[in-house]
Amino acid sequence: MRTLLRRSMVPVIQIAILVALLGAWQLAVDTKSISEFFFGSPTGTFRELYEWIRRGTVQGPLWQQAWVTLQETLIGFGIGVVLGVLLGMVLGRIPLLARIFNVYIGTLNSVPRIVLGSVFIIWFGLGMGSKIALAVVLVFFTVFFNAFQGARDVDAGLIANAKILGAGRASVLLNVVLPSAFSWIIASLRVAFGLAITGAVVGEILGATQGLGLLIQQSQGNFDPDGVYAGLVVTTLLAAVAEGLITLLERRLLRWKPRGRPSPAPAT
Repeated sequence: MRTLLRRSMVPVIQIAILVALLGAWQLAVDTKSISEFFFGSPTGTFRELYEWIRRGTVQGPLWQQAWVTLQETLIGFGIGVVLGVLLGMVLGRIPLLARIFNVYIGTLNSVPRIVLGSVFIIWFGLGMGSKIALAVVLVFFTVFFNAFQGARDVDAGLIANAKILGAGRASVLLNVVLPSAFSWIIASLRVAFGLAITGAVVGEILGATQGLGLLIQQSQGNFDPDGVYAGLVVTTLLAAVAEGLITLLERRLLRWKPRGRPSPAPAT
C-alpha cells in the first residue's frame, strides 16, 4: 500500500514542480524582474501555440510542419539504427575488421557532427534529404558503439555450443549474438531518438522550406522568444511520445530479463 502511494505521488510531484517553475517565470515577468521582450512568458508561449493551432503558421498548418520534422526524424532514426546495429555486430565479432576500421570510426566520431548539417545542405539541398542525413549520422554512432560492445560481450560458451550444433557464422550472428546484445541496443534507442529529432530540427534551422526548426529559426529572426518556446514545446511533445513508445517496446522485448537488473548505459 505504501509503495503504491509513493508511486502515485511521483506524477503529482512532477506536475507540481512544473507548475511552480512556470508560475515563478510568469511572476518574474509580471513584476518586471525580467524583461518579457527578451525572455518571453508562459502565457505568451501558449498564446503563440494556440494561434499556430487555430490559424496555422506562415509556412502552413502546424500539423504539417510537425509531420515534416517527424518524417525526417523517423527515417533518419531507422536508417541510423539499422546501419549502427549491422556494422556494430559485424565489427564486434570480426576483430580484424575492427582493427582496420577503428581509425576511421574514431576519426569520424571526433568530428563535431552538427557542423556536418551545413555540408549536407550543400550536398542534398534544403529538402528532407539533408535533415535525414544529419539525423542518420547522429544516431549511427550511439547505436554502433552499443551494438559493438554488446557483440563483444556475448558469452563465448553460447557461441561454442551453437558452433558444435552446426551453426555457421551468419546463423551465430543472428541467433546468438544479436539476441544477447539486444539489451545494449535497446538501451541506446532512447538517446538515439533524441539525437534523431535534434538532427532534424537543427538541419531545419540551418536551412529548410518546412518544419518545426524553420518555425523556430523564423521566430528567432523576428526576435520572438514566445515563438521559439512554442516550437520547442511541440518538439518536446513529439520526443516525449516517442520516449513512451520506446519504453513500451523495451518492456515487451526484454520481458525475459530478470527484474532489478539495470540495462547497460548507452555508449557515447
